[in-house]
Amino acid sequence: MRKHHRGLILLLGGLIIIPWAARAADAGTIGTTWPDPALIHFVQTVVETNPRVQAAQAALDASGSFRDAASRPLYNPELSLDAQNADTNTRAIGISQTLDWGGKRKARTAVAESDRLVAEAVYLAARWAVTIELLDGLGQHETGVERVALAESRRQLMQEFADLAQRRFDAGDLNQVELALANLASTDARIQKATAGAALAEARQAVRNLTPRSPATQWPTLPAAMPVLPQTASDPQTLVLALPEVVAVRRQVESADAVVELRRRERRPDPTISLAGGREDGENLIGLNVTVPLFVRNRFNHEVSAAMAERSQAQQIADDVMQRAYARLISAAERYELSRGAWGDWQLTGRTSLASQTQQLRKLWEAGELSTTDYLVQLRQTLDVQESALDLHETLWRAWFEWLWASGQVDAWLGQGAYR
Repeated sequence: MRKHHRGLILLLGGLIIIPWAARAADAGTIGTTWPDPALIHFVQTVVETNPRVQAAQAALDASGSFRDAASRPLYNPELSLDAQNADTNTRAIGISQTLDWGGKRKARTAVAESDRLVAEAVYLAARWAVTIELLDGLGQHETGVERVALAESRRQLMQEFADLAQRRFDAGDLNQVELALANLASTDARIQKATAGAALAEARQAVRNLTPRSPATQWPTLPAAMPVLPQTASDPQTLVLALPEVVAVRRQVESADAVVELRRRERRPDPTISLAGGREDGENLIGLNVTVPLFVRNRFNHEVSAAMAERSQAQQIADDVMQRAYARLISAAERYELSRGAWGDWQLTGRTSLASQTQQLRKLWEAGELSTTDYLVQLRQTLDVQESALDLHETLWRAWFEWLWASGQVDAWLGQGAYR
């Protein structure tokens, strides 16, 4: 078993020569943005009352009971009574006990304890899955609210544009084609607002799936500033080995090892010792009996072979899960860093540049320096860039939540522990 654990660590260690790790290490001591207490309390309340989490908790409780049951003695004593009235009158009482000669109780306890540790890891994974799903839903909801506000601004701009185009058409400054183009732009803006409203309703559903009785007005907001990957992100090996899904498959390998040992011990026969005493025609009788089953017709070799094959299967599954977990962690960190860099560029230059772009375009169009088509194209591009910025912000939060899940830092970010 120890050799297997070392093999898993070496397998993972061989994959760790990645430029991302070096970049994270070069970042030095870096901080992060912590969520406010309202968000932490909201997430904790939803997670604790979630049916999936409670089901996983029930499974964990059941596994503890199974472990306790497996640790109890394997055989109970048997009491026998014998009475016979014939030529001789016989009365006898006896007690027998089968002995766990092969240590099956210890092996069964090891199997049950490994299964309990698997259930513990599954329970933690369920909590994290619900937490990430909730945080992602809140992120989508926030972006949806901003997207609806942007769609309303687009609708107002296009409606003002259409009204002004109508007045200029009445004055003879625009032709019929340009007026129709302005009206189509106004109609398209109303359609986009309706689409944004539908997307917001879908985002709210993602949160309501987890907390159906909580009104949207009471949902907390995410931090205004984006978090920074902590310095410990440069140690992916430690992070991956502590992930619940990785812990679960490693425990399953341990459970398979314990099953192999149990099947081997089951091949050892357990003797039964019986002690009896009584009277026959006035004389005292004492008897001692020992019986041992003979595993001749069935030596239970195939059960051992099957257990060893299942152990090999568990080993391969564990290796696959570990490799995938490592790849997911590296990719999540890379996606987040790329998105965060683009978001920083937007905050430094893009947002400021677009603030006055709309007014300048309108002045140029009213002055006749821009045609109606050019004005509409550039106005749409300006609004589309803002739409893309909202998409980037949502993608950035999603990448952060993916990194939290892939690195096992969900509870740490919510203030329930320190970054490993």
